[in-house]
Amino acid sequence: MRITSVDVVLAEAPGASPAFRWRDGLPGSDGPHTAGWLVVTTDEGLSGYAPCRRGPILADIVNRRIRNEFVGADPLRREWLWHRMWELDRMEEFPIYVQGVVDDALWDIAGKAAGLPVHKLIGGFRDSIPAYASTVTFSSIAEYLDVADQCLELGFPAIKLHAWGDVNRDAELCRALREHVGPDVPLMYDGSAGFDLLDAIRLGRVLTEHDYLWYEEPMREFSVTAYRRLAESVGVPLLVGETSDGAHMNTADFIASGCAAAVRTGTYFRGGITGSLRIAHLADSFHLRAEVHGGWPLSNTHLCMAIPNTTYYEYLVDSNPVRRTAEVDEKGLVHAPTGPGMGYEDLWAATGAPAALKTVLPPA
Repeated sequence: MRITSVDVVLAEAPGASPAFRWRDGLPGSDGPHTAGWLVVTTDEGLSGYAPCRRGPILADIVNRRIRNEFVGADPLRREWLWHRMWELDRMEEFPIYVQGVVDDALWDIAGKAAGLPVHKLIGGFRDSIPAYASTVTFSSIAEYLDVADQCLELGFPAIKLHAWGDVNRDAELCRALREHVGPDVPLMYDGSAGFDLLDAIRLGRVLTEHDYLWYEEPMREFSVTAYRRLAESVGVPLLVGETSDGAHMNTADFIASGCAAAVRTGTYFRGGITGSLRIAHLADSFHLRAEVHGGWPLSNTHLCMAIPNTTYYEYLVDSNPVRRTAEVDEKGLVHAPTGPGMGYEDLWAATGAPAALKTVLPPA
């Protein structure tokens, strides 16, 4: 089997409805924008799909670099192609998500060739996993507590806060939420890289006192040393390596420093399924969990089903009243996909992308 074409189909995507906020200093949800689909086609009639939020950026990189490297290659040689992507990255400094998009499309082809969903092709570990409620930024402590009540009533077993990025307000919120839900609900906090070391320590001590399950990305992940100093100063477990470049290579340094109580993995930021599995296996060798990042639900759902050392599926709670979509059932569980490959066909068809592809591919 050989790759015959690599294309990006641009698709206009609506903005989030309702729009939502992140912490102070970060942009909120996207408005209407141009997304894209990577489409890798083979001479045996199999196509691999992967969506990307930033269609024009992906199209530029595919047109200049990736297409020439991939056309004619065997799509089942994922390891070789993954290493080629790192060689190209040396010259291009790809956005962190590009490697993941390309790798996921190749896994889609592999699953279809085998007649298996990707998680079973990997080996499979579970058929379902609990989803935690991961909030956006709401307006007040009272609203957060209301949202938490709704999440628990909808079956979510755990809650993660994205708050305001103000150390005093966030500390007050973390105390209030623990007092509100009691000692038995797992709670997590995500700082979205909003603090320096001093404020990260201050907030981390509050999370320690109130028995939070993990403390995620309080600082930018450029300095492993700063994270080591944070780990030495607080008792709450640190979940590290979410958006730092370098996939498993960078994660290894976090682990070696001693600061990692758990690590992040996930297809969008950590090099697709291939990079995510490297991280999960690396973490497992140190008896660490590799918690799967939210977003890109199908590829990360497959990952959640395939690796043993992950606890939850991250589900974004982006509105009040809280919405629980069909991917999460009334018991708060996400179930394994059953079709071959990734299973993007319904979403691909719903965007109108198949028709758009006719304007990209040359005539037969």
